[in-house]
Amino acid sequence: MPGLDDQRRLSWQGGSVDLRYRFLDRETALFGLTFATEAHAHRVDETTADRVRSFGTEFRLAFDRELVPNRVIAAFNLIYEPEWTRFVGSGVMERESTAGAALGLMAQLRPGFLLGGEARYLRKYEGIGLEELAGQALFVGPTAYFQLSKRSRLTASWSVQAWGVRRESTASLDLVNFERQQARLVFGVNFRAAARPGFRLFTG
Repeated sequence: MPGLDDQRRLSWQGGSVDLRYRFLDRETALFGLTFATEAHAHRVDETTADRVRSFGTEFRLAFDRELVPNRVIAAFNLIYEPEWTRFVGSGVMERESTAGAALGLMAQLRPGFLLGGEARYLRKYEGIGLEELAGQALFVGPTAYFQLSKRSRLTASWSVQAWGVRRESTASLDLVNFERQQARLVFGVNFRAAARPGFRLFTG
């Protein structure tokens, strides 16, 4: 790509840890409420493949509710992601943040298997305090949930940028601050078996 150096090497990009705490259980409350945080550290930039020292944290407040008992569930998420990146060699430091909301709807087709869709609206800012808007985008796509056992699960999602706007641009998509397509595959393990597996939904 113009402006990017050619890179050809194999390397570990980074690692992350995901922690969640459920404040409200929708089985006993009007809706479920979970706070989730994911901390990640990267040593390779995902766009340029340059060596970096990057650290970021995602904070997510997730609401979920069963619309049809044991059949259909809806989830709404509020998201905030600050990130710090220092480029090795130049010492240049970048600070940015992303804020947004996500809405998902899934139906249980058979025990332990849910299929549905999600929509995510994201806004990218320069600085970790949401100082200056750099771009915004809307992603839509399907998502699936597999309950592998009482303690393990697998979630898969794929979405495309259906709309986007970058600062000082008239293009219909923002391909500078966001990807054209996003895919995610997550394997999770519960330390304690859930009372009703397969009905904890997080969008994104």
